[in-house]
Amino acid sequence: MRAASELMQEVGLRAMTTELIAARSGASKATIYKWWPNKYSVAVEAFLSEMLAESADPDTGSAHDDFRIVLRGVMHFYTTTSGRVFAQLVGEAQSDPVVHAELRDGLIHSRRRVGRAIWDRGVARGELRADVDPEVAVDIVFGPAMYRLVTGNGPLDAAAADAIVDAALSGLAV
Repeated sequence: MRAASELMQEVGLRAMTTELIAARSGASKATIYKWWPNKYSVAVEAFLSEMLAESADPDTGSAHDDFRIVLRGVMHFYTTTSGRVFAQLVGEAQSDPVVHAELRDGLIHSRRRVGRAIWDRGVARGELRADVDPEVAVDIVFGPAMYRLVTGNGPLDAAAADAIVDAALSGLAV
């Protein structure tokens, strides 16, 4: 994962190859292909490990605080060199069905599970509206960060994360 992360930052996602990952990591290409079907799978797993470090599920006892902490972590990740490369992966996914599936299945679904867990706990505690589709709620909270990442429209900082969560929960809270 470290070798893939370093290479994505140094040469970019498109120029990174399985051969380069193997050479940098000391693993054979056969070993890499045993665990990952392509370089995009390696990239997705590398991004997932970095995102988990930035925005794990905090479970503070407050849905508002949990969403705020996780969104701050996601937005912080987006401002890093890895975040800029992640934006390239999102772009690649728009025209390559293999990359799209890797991104959706390997990373997006995993990250959405964190949002869904926060939502479900908030509903169970009576903080959040049970009549709202949880998938839509997760989109409302986390979608603006992705929009800002890919369009460059608006900051990706803690104040922006807090404002997004406050605005989203003003309509989603009980």
